[in-house]
Amino acid sequence: MPSPFPGMDPYLEGYLWADVHNALASKIRQLLVPLLRPRYTARLEVYLVEDTAPEGEIGILYPDVEVLQRQPVEAPASSSPSESAIATTPAPLTLPFMQPVEVRIPSIEIRATAGNTLVTSIEILSPVNKREPGLTAYRRKRLRLHNAGVHLLELDLLRRGTRPFNHPRIPDVPYLITLTRSQSSLVEVWPIAFQDQLPVLPIPLRPPDADVALDLGLALTAVYDEAAYDLSIDYEQVPPPPTLSEAELAWVQTVVSQPS
Repeated sequence: MPSPFPGMDPYLEGYLWADVHNALASKIRQLLVPLLRPRYTARLEVYLVEDTAPEGEIGILYPDVEVLQRQPVEAPASSSPSESAIATTPAPLTLPFMQPVEVRIPSIEIRATAGNTLVTSIEILSPVNKREPGLTAYRRKRLRLHNAGVHLLELDLLRRGTRPFNHPRIPDVPYLITLTRSQSSLVEVWPIAFQDQLPVLPIPLRPPDADVALDLGLALTAVYDEAAYDLSIDYEQVPPPPTLSEAELAWVQTVVSQPS
């Protein structure tokens, strides 16, 4: 059964995201390789990032981690009570000590087959890329790629977090795609609303080779169908955080209530 949404499905932004991210990267490679060969190929590059603040994703990306435990408000027993002992105030809450979580983030690298040179990087943003300290580290990576003459296509299909690239002329939309071509001082921007279909994107190569086309909507639709996400999503619930506006929630409820 297909997703009821015309473009990005906001219900995929929760605990399913890690699976969506991996599957989408693989599907994009699968769609691009026939268009690239024989002069180019696409490879999956997986890099590791430590999520040093996983508590921000508890209940969203990490749904099974217990956040709060109520502490009974009782005075602790003293092993040697005395008249001079000072009673302490028990903590009303105890919090688990959160260890960093190692996150594997896949990206797609388009390389020239002659020399295995990196030509284009396709980044699918993860929640850890959109908050500190990962945000600063990812912004450094963007700069390194640009300085190395690599085209950079960024797919931000997550509403939460801070975008690595922002500009006052970008409208207030839930999703954003940007393309920074090698040696260019301009950034091509695709603002995407809930109601929008996902675009067919240009994938730049080395001159004089023309761009190839990536149908992002086709890729996500195929991933949704192959993974049978409809069996895991309860569309009677509200989408994962951040909270939608009243107008957005009304639209979402209208979409999911339509007969399939």
